This record gives sequence, C-alpha cells and structure tokens, in this order.
Amino acid sequence: MAAARTSRSEAFEDYSVYSALSDDELMQLAIERSLTDTLCNNANTITAVTATTPNTNQLEPSPSSHNPTAHYSSHNPPSEEPPDPKTFDGTISRYITGSGKRMVAYRKHDGTVVHTAPEPEEEEEPLFKAIRVGDVSSVKAFAMRLGTNLMLPSKPGWLAIHQAAWYGQDTCMRVLLSAQPGMINKRTDRGETALLVAVKKTRLRCVEVLLENRADPDTLNYNKETPLYKACEKGSAAIVAALLNHGVAVNTPCIWGCTALHEAASQNNVEIGEMLLKAGAKHNLPNTYGISPLFSAAQGGQLAALRLLIKHGADINSQAADGATALYEAAKNGHQEIVELLLSQKADANKPGRTGLLPLHIAAQTGSYTIVSMLIPATSKTRVQRTGISPLHLAAERNRDDVLEALIEAGFDVNTQLSEERSKLYQDRRSTALYFSVFNNNIEALRMLLEAGGDPNLDLFRPLNVAARQGCIRTVTLLVEHGADINASIPTHPTTFPAVYMFSMKYLPMFKYLLDHGGHALSCFNCVYGNRPHPPIKTTRSESDLSHADSVPQLRGGVQFCEVISAPNICRWAGPIIDVLLDYVGHVTLCSRLMEHLDSYSDWSVIKDKAAPPRSLQQLCRLQILQLVGCRRVKRLPLPGGLIRFLQHQERCDDDDDDD
Repeated sequence: MAAARTSRSEAFEDYSVYSALSDDELMQLAIERSLTDTLCNNANTITAVTATTPNTNQLEPSPSSHNPTAHYSSHNPPSEEPPDPKTFDGTISRYITGSGKRMVAYRKHDGTVVHTAPEPEEEEEPLFKAIRVGDVSSVKAFAMRLGTNLMLPSKPGWLAIHQAAWYGQDTCMRVLLSAQPGMINKRTDRGETALLVAVKKTRLRCVEVLLENRADPDTLNYNKETPLYKACEKGSAAIVAALLNHGVAVNTPCIWGCTALHEAASQNNVEIGEMLLKAGAKHNLPNTYGISPLFSAAQGGQLAALRLLIKHGADINSQAADGATALYEAAKNGHQEIVELLLSQKADANKPGRTGLLPLHIAAQTGSYTIVSMLIPATSKTRVQRTGISPLHLAAERNRDDVLEALIEAGFDVNTQLSEERSKLYQDRRSTALYFSVFNNNIEALRMLLEAGGDPNLDLFRPLNVAARQGCIRTVTLLVEHGADINASIPTHPTTFPAVYMFSMKYLPMFKYLLDHGGHALSCFNCVYGNRPHPPIKTTRSESDLSHADSVPQLRGGVQFCEVISAPNICRWAGPIIDVLLDYVGHVTLCSRLMEHLDSYSDWSVIKDKAAPPRSLQQLCRLQILQLVGCRRVKRLPLPGGLIRFLQHQERCDDDDDDD
C-alpha cells in the first residue's frame, strides 16, 4: 500500500505524456511531424532524422521540425522560433520522449500543432544552486543582500527552504529561516511543507532544525499525509521520535483513512509501532475499507507487528468492510505463523467473509495443508454446513489432494451437497465433491472420496456421464465398481434408454463395459414408430444442455435410441453399436430408422441377419442366466472358465461353438 502511494505521488516528479497529451493530440502531433519530414525530403534540402521511440505514445520530432535551415516549398512552413508563451493563443503541453528528452508542443484551440521543440533548459538560479551545493557563505550573502526576495519560487511553489530540505542542507536552512522565518510552513505545488520534504528525503538534521523553529508538524499534503505518516512510511524511527517529541497528532488519517500505525504495522516496524502506541495511537481505528492496523499486519504476514498489537489489546476478531477477519486474510495469503498466533489467541475461526466462506474454506481453496490442519479443530462443522458449501468441494475443485485427504480424515462428510443457491452457480448443477474430482479427471481424489463412502449417484447430471463424455475408462470403472447407476436418466433431458450411452457410444470398449456391468440393452430397441416411417429428426443446441452433445434431438417425452444414433456425429458408428447391443438382447425387432442405418453400408448386412429371429439358444440361455444370477455374481458360479467368459461376453458365440 505504501509503495503504491509513493509511486502515485512521485509520478508527478516528471511531466507525463499521459497527463499532457490525449490520444487524439498525439495522433495529430505524429501526422504533423510526418508531413513536415515529407516536405523536407521532397525539397532535398535537409536530412530529416526521426527519433526511434519504444512507445508509440511518446514522440520525438525530427530536428527539421524545430530547426529548419532550408527553404520550403510549402506555403505554411513550421515556425523557426517558438511562440512567446505569454502571448500565444492556444495550449502548451509538455511530454517526454522514449529517450527521456523533454519536449514542448504548442497547439491551437482546434488541436492543430503549431510548433514542437525541446523544452528549453532553465538556468538554475544562483541562490538555489548555492543551496544545492551547500555554499553557506553565498546563501548568507543572498539572504543579507538588499532587495533579495526569499519568498520567490524557482518553480511552482518551490522556495529556497524546500531546496534546503530536499538536499539536506541544514546550515543553509538556518540562514534562510533567520532571514525569512515566514517561509517555514509554505507549501509546494503538491502541498508539501519543508518539513514534509525533509521527512520524505529522511533528512533528520533538517527535520530537527524545522521543528526547533516551530514548523507545524501536522500540516497535510494533498494526499492528507502528515510528516509523521511519511516518516513511518520511510521507516525512520529517529524522525518519528523527533516528531512525537514535538507533540504531533498520532491518529490523523490519510486520504485512504490509514493512520501512522497502519503504516508501521504493514512494514512490521515494531520500534516505531511501540513509540506510536505509547504516544496514544489507537490500534482499532479502521481505514476507509474497514481495515485496522492489526488486519494490515495479518494481511502482510508481519508477525512481530501483530504480536505488538495483540499485546496492546487490539481486537483480533475485528472485521473489514467485506466481513473478512485477520484470520481469514492470513489464511487466504498462506501466512502460517500468523494463523498459528491468531488461533493461539482464540481468534474466531467461524466468522465468514462477504462470500459466506470461513477461513477453513479459503485455506482449502488455496491448498495450504498446514493451515487447514490448524483450522480444522477450531472450525464448527455446523457453521460449515450453514455456508452451503463444504471445504471438500473447494479442495476437490482446485485439485488439492493433500487437503482433501486431511478433511476426509477429519470426518467431513464426503456426500455433503452444495446448497441450491451455490449449485445454481454451475451450469451443470453439480452438487458433490465427487463430481468436481470427476470433472477434473482427478483419479486419486476420486478414489479417496469413493473409498470414504462417496455416493456417485447424488448429482443431477451423474458423474458417470461426465467420465463417459471425457472417455476416461479408469474413472468409469472406479464409479461402476462403487455403485454408479449405469441406467440412470437425466431428469432435465429424459431418454428411453440409459443416458450414459449417449456419451459412450463412440468408445465401443467403454460401451461394452457398461453393458457387461448391468447396462440395459433392450430399451435401446424400443421405438414407438416400429416399422412405420419416422418423422424427420429436428436438432437444436441449448445453453442449458447438460450433455454438451453436438446435436440434441428435441424432447418428446423421452428421446429414443434410434434418434440419438441418427445424430450426424454418431451415425457413422451405427452398425458396430447395434452389433454390440444385439449380444445383450434376445428377440428384438429393428425399427425402420435402425434398418435405414444398416442398409446404408453393405458390410452391415450381416448385422441385420444377426437380429433376424430366431436368436440362438446359447444367446437366450445366457440372457436367462444373467437375469437370474446378476452380472456381478457370475464369477462365483461353479462353472468352467470358458463358460464364465461366455456369460461375461468376453468371447463371441461363434468362438464358444468352436470350443464345444
């Protein structure tokens, strides 16, 4: 914060192109210069030298534009001499080129550039030069000379006293104050007194001289910064002590509401902080954003300053304007020692920030295992439940596996679901930590959650569908082994067949795996149209489409399998898909739409023959056994290995016939 404020104030040390010229003005300047250079080259009387600048917003005109030495054919050549600033009717702007050259541009009120030239170097006035080099005798001579006006600035607001403060010439300063004591509290064009200038440059002797001569220690600059605030920003304990000894006000806020103690705390300066507190600094004064000095120390990881403030009774549970506490901020920024200290002082770990998250949530999100471990025993699981989100969700979302493991071991419910409000923040309406792990394709996190009792069937759009869509057979296998419902549908996008097939038909090994483990196949052949002509397929894309399919048939009380397989991105695999399905059904009738697909490719005619009744006795027996026993119990049957493999669809029927 201090660095930002310093750079913002020091930015006015030099003229800036952004404060002097608008984009339109810069463009006009570039055009004028280009025209001037072109005229010079056409006349063949002068060589135009164009300065190369690293920034197109910083322009250095060619010498020919301000130092013409030839006759021009143009009826309106550039002026040889710059206009008189006192009589010029227009605007005068200054800027700096990429090479650091100071330039001045004269423009009419309509924006037309009249003249550009290097800014004339001002000759340093003898008095100010004498002060700069510390020539005390010359300064005395100027001060005693009749008619010398010591209150005359060398540039806007810059008096001799400021020059002495800037260069640390305390002896010259005594001479000046002796001759003209009325200049002591005069301010520069940025509102700085000589005292503030001396503090800014950490000129201790000058500070002491000014204070001895009754300089006002509480005069603010235009950012409402006092000399004391600036001294804390510079980290000068000696200057702070000098100011405090002269009765400076210690609680004056700057333009952002920060006091000197805020600055000392953010810089971890215990020596200055101790002096301020003894002088009456209030440790619970918030700045514009509701941030106290203790919050600043915690936010920046300043342990020593935090200890000091706690020692003096600062409220460790105070909240900023957004509801964040010091503990919350320390957890967010990964400051382990700060978190440990705050917890040892009974900081409340159950105060949420503006988003409703607790420090434990934010630590799980950032992935700090140590901080999470410290916060777990201090956090109420009831309060966690009220937030509508578990730290497990955040750890799973960010792939923080070690944090996820710690939370599981601590007993956080792996099946906790997001509140409706938080679930709505996701397009797919996800609700479980398990869903996040599947979505991230994080096998290790998924395994931990499943082994801890994670239910893969709680989400509206099942994690199994996500895994199938990603084509990850390892994830699909893990989910199925832990009870994922293969035959589940999507309530918002109902189908007459298992919804997971929509995402696995392109991956035949995965498709077959799902069928082997209980996926329904018969429903794929149910069609309300049968042998009759089917209506044309109408497809649409919807932002609320949870399947992310390339084309989705319009819903008609449940999308049929023959409609999905007719989608342009799937129909090329229609034959092999139907062939696999036929191994898991008995007598079925192919509807006219499926027949159209099989007729579209000559090599698929054998598939039609396979579907034609009657089906083989072996196939019908296999189906009957699987129906009675269940696919998961087949391995336990006291049958030969070849027959077990046949029942598990691990061999084709023809191969088994050959074995027999």
